[in-house]
Formats: sequence, structure tokens, C-alpha cells
Amino acid sequence: MTNAAISSSAPAVRRKKRDSDRIDLIPLHLYGLRRRTVNIVTLACGLFAIFTLIPIWWILVSSTKTPPNFNSTFGFWFARPFVLFSNVRDVFSNKEDGSFQQWLVNTVIYAGAGGIGATVLSAMAGYGFARFNFRGKNALFLFAMAALLIPIAAFAVPLYLVYAKVHLDSTMPGIFIPFMVSPVSVYLMRVYVGGSVPRELMDAARIDGAGEAKIFLRVAVPLMVPALVTVFMLNVVSSWNNYFLPFIVNNNAKLNTLTQGLALWMNHTNIAGTSEDFTVLTIAAGMISITPLILMFLALQRYWRGGLLLGGITG
Repeated sequence: MTNAAISSSAPAVRRKKRDSDRIDLIPLHLYGLRRRTVNIVTLACGLFAIFTLIPIWWILVSSTKTPPNFNSTFGFWFARPFVLFSNVRDVFSNKEDGSFQQWLVNTVIYAGAGGIGATVLSAMAGYGFARFNFRGKNALFLFAMAALLIPIAAFAVPLYLVYAKVHLDSTMPGIFIPFMVSPVSVYLMRVYVGGSVPRELMDAARIDGAGEAKIFLRVAVPLMVPALVTVFMLNVVSSWNNYFLPFIVNNNAKLNTLTQGLALWMNHTNIAGTSEDFTVLTIAAGMISITPLILMFLALQRYWRGGLLLGGITG
């Protein structure tokens, strides 16, 4: 086949592919939506995306500047000299009030343990609330949800006093154990299990002689993948960004989280008479600290979205 024939057939192939894709699309009028409404919603989503991405862009741009340029140039565009790599090197080499590497490792441990623990406990609790009937189930569930109404500051003093009694203050377990308790995750898991884990599959497994633990692990958990990934991601982000709880229960500088360490660096800049400016250093460290979260979302979104579609089909 000649090059001219190939080039002439290319538009026909693309047109055929577009036609085949349209077959799988549901017309908008079946949703009861007009084209104008869809355009307005799309525009609103685009504006919201821009609003969300602006702080990330500002952090990236500011991380490439020197302290004098940071204070004298436009905040949303680059300036010369471009010192991003130098700032990143300074972040990892600066030992003021602790090591950024140590803070990063500590935060990974806390967020990982808290995310995994919250996911496991919430999955079991949500499955139990959704699929078992027992006395006081609704009262116990409402009691768990009532924790959302209490501000976290109200837990500070009781939590510290309890930790002091059992010697968990200023310890790694003492920092990540509170991250493993998430009423919101329990609610999400209960709702998801109720809609996407058919009772018929569970009854069939019981008829085949499977125990409750095997039913949960072999039947329910594979169908709960989208909810498990969602809960894990939400709890990792919550644990990663938490400043208040580690600040309350931790007095050991070696166990500081990223949020605590970056707060210490910023405090140096705000001290009167201090000659060293930690602002750009802290911003560069902040950019590095959000990078693992972005990579986590990019790595898990395929399983997350695929799992959501699977859950919708099986439900």
C-alpha cells in the first residue's frame, strides 16, 4: 500500500473509531440534562481545578527562587537564577532543629501504619455493621458517628493524660495509634458494603460451608477494593498532614513529623533578630513533602477508578 493510500485511510479509521465510541456513550438527554447545563458544570469544574492547582503551582515556582527573589518578584512565575536543585540540596543538608530525612521517614511510618490500620479496622467494622444484625447495632453506630461532632481539641488533654499513664507519650505507637481510628471511614465502608457486596454471594458461600472469616476475606474484600483504596488514601493524607495530635503527644525531637519540623523552620524565620531566612527552604521542603502524596494518587487512581466501575457492576 502506498503512502498516499495509508494517509487517505487514516481519517476513515479515526472516524470509525469515533463512531464506535459513541455507541458506548449514554446520550445526555437520558440524564435529563441539557447541553447548556453540562457546559456550565464543566466550566465550574474547570475553575475549581484551577483554584485547587494554584497553590501547588505557587509552591513549585517559589521553590526555584532565592530568598531575595522570593520577596521581590512575581509569585506565580519563575525568576533568575533558577535554584530549585540547590534549594532541594539545602533541604536535605540542613540540620537545624533536626533532619528533614528523619522527619520524612517518621511521617512515612506514621502515615503508613495509620492508613493501613484505619483501613483494616474500618473494613471490618463497616462490614459488621452492614451485614450482621445484633442488639444495639444502630446505637453503637450512632455512638461511633457522634465522635465526628466533638472537636479534636477536646481530645487533647484527656489523650495526653491517658498516654502519660500508660507511657505512650513521645513514642511512635503513641503517635500513629490515633490515626487508626476513623469514624468517617467506618461510615464509608458500611455504605459501600451495603450497596456493593450482595447478600446472595454470602449466602451461597455459607451453603458451601465457608466460615464467616473466609467469606469476609474471599468474597467481601475483593468487592470492597474501591472502598479500601479510597479509605486508605484518605487516611494516609490525613495522617501525613496532621500537626495537632503529634504536637500534643510528642516531646521527642527525634520523632517529629514533617509538619512539626517545617513549623520549627518557619519559627526561626519569624524570630526577631534572626539573620537566616528559612522561608524558601521551608517552601521547598513543603514541595518535597507533597510529592509522595501526588505519586500515591497517580499510582492508585487506575485501581481506584477500575474498582469503582467493578463495584457499580456487581452492585
